[in-house]
Order: sequence, then structure tokens, then C-alpha cells
Amino acid sequence: MRNKIVILRKICHNSTLFKMVSLKKVLLLLTVILFTANPFRSAAETVPSTGEVSSPEEINAHIQHHLKDDYYFNFATNSKTGHSYGFPLPVILIDNGLKIFSAAEFDHGKKVVEKDGNYYKLYHSKIYKTDAAGTITYDDHQHPTNAKPLDFSITKNVVGLMLAALLLFLGFMSLAKTYKKGANAIPKGVGRVLEPLVLYVRDEMAIPNIGHRYKEFMPYLLSVFFLIFLLNILGLTPLGFNVTGNITVTLVLALFTFFITTFKANKDYWKHIFWMPGVPVPFKFILAPIEVLGMLTKPFSLMLRLFANITAGHSVVFGLIAIVYLFQQELTVGGSIGVSMLLTLVLFFLELLVAFLQAFIFTMLSSLFIGMAVEEHAHH
Repeated sequence: MRNKIVILRKICHNSTLFKMVSLKKVLLLLTVILFTANPFRSAAETVPSTGEVSSPEEINAHIQHHLKDDYYFNFATNSKTGHSYGFPLPVILIDNGLKIFSAAEFDHGKKVVEKDGNYYKLYHSKIYKTDAAGTITYDDHQHPTNAKPLDFSITKNVVGLMLAALLLFLGFMSLAKTYKKGANAIPKGVGRVLEPLVLYVRDEMAIPNIGHRYKEFMPYLLSVFFLIFLLNILGLTPLGFNVTGNITVTLVLALFTFFITTFKANKDYWKHIFWMPGVPVPFKFILAPIEVLGMLTKPFSLMLRLFANITAGHSVVFGLIAIVYLFQQELTVGGSIGVSMLLTLVLFFLELLVAFLQAFIFTMLSSLFIGMAVEEHAHH
């Protein structure tokens, strides 16, 4: 017994020493960080900046350009020479006939393109009909009043959609080949990543919200979930896509949910909107317009939530990268790069979570709206 007590005391003593040593290491590490970070500030205060620092207006212009769609696929641009590194995309217009040409003819909006006697100018990421001089007319609010042709061009967002569709096609073809081998076949490669997500959409969204008719809507739910998720991930790559940050794309996705909900709804769904059972007749006339308004606000909320979150995320990431240019005098070049990389890296992992979360929310709400439309009510 006495030997056990002695051993226990030694263990406690060693544990205390270990904690003290660990505490000393932590304090030493904090001291090193403080003393090594301080020279960045002191050096920045004494050494003038020798490089050209981008202005907030220039940085804001870069952010706005990234958020918009484009007729060029640019990887980088030299602000001093104006040279862009990338490739132009095909322009497809319908204006008194079909007109197909390369966006390179616009020279990034510097030139006017003439086709079959018509003149076109690229202005603020949109194509307008002009005269030979490329004149743009404005209204009282400084908005262009020039006519616009029907534009079916392959823009950067269209390329992003095509790339996402191709990746999803290849991934699910691989998963389908696995299922052809038998029910007990184990997926390989990318199929191992897709199968748990497919089961997650089925078991956590479709079945609980829709019920026994879930198989009817699984193709749409899987398509919208994986499309949004993959587009969000592509938006975090150096390719610079911002497809789900385009309100037109989110509007179309929301309208798909709205049309499926509207055309697949049963009579009980419409009855609860226009003539709610169990409600006094005078209140039915009051509540019916409110229910109709609620039916229309559902796709609006889907559209705006996805658009706003992705746009905000991209803007904040660009803002953190801009620390490199805005705080060179306060932190020196090395310090501003270090701070920018650290904050951007933290936000990048947060955006990975947001990429999944926004796909999850859109699909979950879509399944919930569809489930409300096809729900079979018990009649008493």
C-alpha cells in the first residue's frame, strides 16, 4: 500500500512538472510571436513604401468585375500594361439574323464591332447596339438607353455551368456503373464521395419531408443539391467562377422549385390556400391573399438567400486579399501578406462549410415546399 502511495506521488509530481513545462512553452511561444510580430509594425513606421499600392476604388472595381458575368475568361490582368491573361469566349447574338463572333473583337470594350451593317459595343459587361462611333446614350439616372440584341453568348457563367454539368455527369456515370455490378457492389473513386451524399439527401431531406412519393422528386433534389454544391466549390478555386452569385441563376433554380410545387400540388394544397377548412368564412377572404403572397415569397426567399450568401462570401474573401495592398505601409509587405493569408485561409474553410450549407438549405427547403404541396390530409 505504501509503495502504491509513493508511486502515485511520483506520478502527480511528474504530471505537475509536465504541466509547468507545457505552460512555460506556451508562454515562450507567445513571447516569440509578440516580439517577432512587433518589428513588422516598427519597420513599417520607419521605412517608406516603395511600391505602388492599389487604391480602394481600384480594388472595389476588381471585386465588382469578379461578381459580374464576363465575355472573357481571364486568369489575371496587368494593371500597368492593361494586358489580360486568358481567352475570349464566343458571342452569339440574334439581331436581324444570327451573328457569331469572338469576344476578342471587342478588345475588352475598347472597340466597336460591325456585323452586317449593325454596330455593337461591350459596355459594363453588356452588349448594346450603337452607331459606328460606339455612342452610348443615358437617361436621367445615367442608365444606358441603347437597344440590346438577344444575347445567347457563351459567357463565363455558362462555361461554369457546363463544367459543373460535365463533372457531375462523369461522377454519376461512375457511380451508376458500380450499381450495375450488383446491389452489394462497393463504389470506387469519386463514387465513394457521391454515395453518402446521395443517401443523405434521400434519408434526411426527401423521405422526412415528402413521404412515400419521395422517389418522384429525387432526381430534381439530387440535381439541385449537387449542382449548387459543386458550383459553390468551383467559386472558391482560382478559376474565379461566381455562378451562384448571379441572381439570374438563383432565380431560375428557385423557379424550378416553384413550378414543381405548383404543378404537382394536390387539391388539398390549393384548398388550404384559397378556402381553408375550419376557418370562419369572413376570415377566409382575408387569409387567402396572404396565403397566395406566401406562396410567391417562397421562391423569392430561395433565390435571395443563395445569391446574397455567395456574393457576400466572395466579396469578403476579396476584401481580405486586398489587405496585401491596403496595409503595406502599416504592416510592411511581409506583414500584410501574412495577415492576409491567415485571415483568407480561415475564411476559406468557413466558405467550404457555407458551400455545403447553402446547397443543403436550398434542397431542404425545396423538399419541404414540395412535401407541403403533395401532402395528403386526413378528412374528418
